[in-house]
Formats: sequence, C-alpha cells, structure tokens
Amino acid sequence: MKMMNHLLTFSAIIFAFISCRREEPKETKAATTGVVEVDYTYFGDPITAEGAIDVNQLTTQLAGKDSVFVKVSGTIEEVCQKKGCWMNVNLGNEQSMKVRFKDYAFFVPKDAAGQTVIIEGFAYNDTVSVAEQRHYAEDAGKSKEEIANITKPEISISFEANGVIIKK
Repeated sequence: MKMMNHLLTFSAIIFAFISCRREEPKETKAATTGVVEVDYTYFGDPITAEGAIDVNQLTTQLAGKDSVFVKVSGTIEEVCQKKGCWMNVNLGNEQSMKVRFKDYAFFVPKDAAGQTVIIEGFAYNDTVSVAEQRHYAEDAGKSKEEIANITKPEISISFEANGVIIKK
C-alpha cells in the first residue's frame, strides 16, 4: 500500500511537471536567409493560401453561373461587432461582398477590418432582403436612422466560406 501511495504521488508530480512545461518560441532566420515568413491565423476548415485569386476576378468567375466554388484573397472592410459571425470583403468599385461561415461553425475576430483575408467556399449571386440588410446593419452598430433608410432588396455577390485565413 505504501508503495502504491509513493507511485501515485510520483505520477502526480510528473504529470504536473509535464503539463506546466512551456515550449520556447523558435527563432526564425528570415532576416539572414532573405525568406519572408507570413504569419496567418486560420478559421474553419484547414485551407492554404495557394491558388487564391484576387477578389476583383470573382465577377468574371461568376459570369453566367449561379455559384462557383473558389478561393479568393481580398481585404476585410467590416466584421460583425456582435460575434464576428460575418464579414464584408472589398470587391472594388465601391462594392463589397458579404461573407458568412458554413454552418455558423466559426467566427472571425471583430477587429479584423483592414486585414488581408483568404477565403475558400461558394460565391453566389444573392438577393438580400430588407429585413436581412437591417439585421446586418444592426450587427454592425449602425444608427437607427441608417437602419430605417434601408428600404429595397439588394442584389449582390455573397460568399459562404468553409475556411478562412487572415494575414496578421
């Protein structure tokens, strides 16, 4: 019995030691090798940056189609300030694309506006109802007056992302 107590005590000490161990950050040699390392944060399904097209090419990709599975890179304009459950990505020409996340399974940081993003999923032409536009405006913290000024459905490109990469 005494041996069992010693064994349990020893095991508990070892477990505590292992669980408190910190892994030291690894140094990079980007400055000496000329390699530029880009730091990314990943959300949703694992995806890579490889093969992403510029978001400005999305309209061409969607031409004559209802939807297209694609990986695009762009700039985040705005993020839902309640949960980070959607974001707007700049399409150029004073247009933006609403990006939602597949199955509401993940969110992005609420402070990600202005950052470069790579998203993979389905882009599609969408008619956004007045009620839905007002809901998004409320999530974005718009004033009651701005919300009341939304009176017509909007036809736009929307995106359902299964994976997101945000460049830090």
